[in-house]
Amino acid sequence: MGDALDLKSITQGNTLFTAGVPMNKSKIERLKTGGLVLCGGRSRRMGLDKASLPFGPETMLSRVVRILSEVVSPIVVVAAKDQTLPELPKSVLVARDLEADRGPLQGLLAGMSCLQGSVDALFATSCDVPLLIPAFAQRLINLLDTHDVVVPVETKYHHPLAAVYHIRIIGQIQELLNSNRLRPVHLYEQVHTRRIDVEDMRSVDPHLSTLANLNRPEEYLSAVQSAGFSVPPDVYSALQDTVDDA
Repeated sequence: MGDALDLKSITQGNTLFTAGVPMNKSKIERLKTGGLVLCGGRSRRMGLDKASLPFGPETMLSRVVRILSEVVSPIVVVAAKDQTLPELPKSVLVARDLEADRGPLQGLLAGMSCLQGSVDALFATSCDVPLLIPAFAQRLINLLDTHDVVVPVETKYHHPLAAVYHIRIIGQIQELLNSNRLRPVHLYEQVHTRRIDVEDMRSVDPHLSTLANLNRPEEYLSAVQSAGFSVPPDVYSALQDTVDDA
């Protein structure tokens, strides 16, 4: 993974993301930000593996990776232990989540462990948001500043997989997992968290498409249609079987 970046190396040519809030120059921190895409869920409600579902000429996973790469690098995909992934660019790292059904914190730990020493922070998302808006991620990155986490909040609901996390909190995540405190809100209560009302994100993502996870066949079909694509007949038939069996 390489040695941790110090401030000197960061200011000499690496991809940089600078806090967007005006600050005294002596306090400005330049952070290298990577990306994390979780795709190890069981896709029970969809009935088919969401990562491999076609979305136009791409799979959902490859589309999310491509869009996210417009604002962050490197990117790590966190997959289940035995999950088969669609083809991805060679630059994309793959981490395996060896403990199933332990939620986003387990995936964050796997991804952070892979990127530790290469980035200062990461934007976390999932493979089922093919309408992700890059400016949404960039805005949250700009808002990180000296915080540990920046997370969108809708009423009282946090969006842990549309948030930015500083790598330095990896220890707190490990401690929470060790004590079986699996809810991301436990992390937000322990670290310096900046909560952003989702309504404040509409200036960069008017329809909040970045938060639109596709969990059910009807949601997937609607999103594909809205993007101007069609669903292959065999996939459509398989999805219909899922709906009929529900």
